[in-house]
Amino acid sequence: MRKLMSNLFQIYVWLFLYPVAWTWTALVCIVIALMSHVGGAKWAGRYVARLWGKFILWITPARVKTKGLGHIEAHQSYVVVANHQSTYDILAVYGHMPLDFKWVIKQELRKVPFLGFACHKIGHIFVDRRNRQASLASMEAAKTTLVDGTSVFFFPEGTRSNGQSLNPFKKGAFKMAKDLGLPILPLSIADADKVMPSKSVKILPGTITLTFHEPISLVDVESKRTAELAELAQQKIASAV
Repeated sequence: MRKLMSNLFQIYVWLFLYPVAWTWTALVCIVIALMSHVGGAKWAGRYVARLWGKFILWITPARVKTKGLGHIEAHQSYVVVANHQSTYDILAVYGHMPLDFKWVIKQELRKVPFLGFACHKIGHIFVDRRNRQASLASMEAAKTTLVDGTSVFFFPEGTRSNGQSLNPFKKGAFKMAKDLGLPILPLSIADADKVMPSKSVKILPGTITLTFHEPISLVDVESKRTAELAELAQQKIASAV
């Protein structure tokens, strides 16, 4: 019976959810691009993008529970690191993380219609994983924007995991934390893969949990090696996945 209901739900997904979500995404991207052009990039990134995420979650429907919000200090910038299970990670983070932030995202997404242009206008950081020097230049150029509560967001696994275990963390996020002198905010994303599994177009209703852990302090960022920071962050994230 559960499999039958799941298959029937996909009719709703293809006839309503996908068309509405993509139309909504295109409209929001146009609004963000226009607002960014007249100097409203930060406001668009914090509020318009949040509305984008919450609306698609609502029509899915996917509920989001948040834990550990008390660990986040207002006006503090962080290097945020999270596990990556699903496309719905992005919607949940946009809709429910109370921080202004810049994604570090792969260069290929710049080519996605509407979305790529909006991400560029809003100031997200594109990195070319095939060109280390270009990636480093992009990260260096972004450093000046990460002040007064604006954070930078990484999926340090580099690609989506299967939801059961974490891929090894790449070191870029932790090197950037050292370079910028910023604390690291670990974030666990749980059950997004049950709403939309990795490498699948199937979508189901569900509940996604975001758990914000106690930040890795600036003292630890400065005193520990990059590999130690990556291991510490991975342990914290794994504890609530």
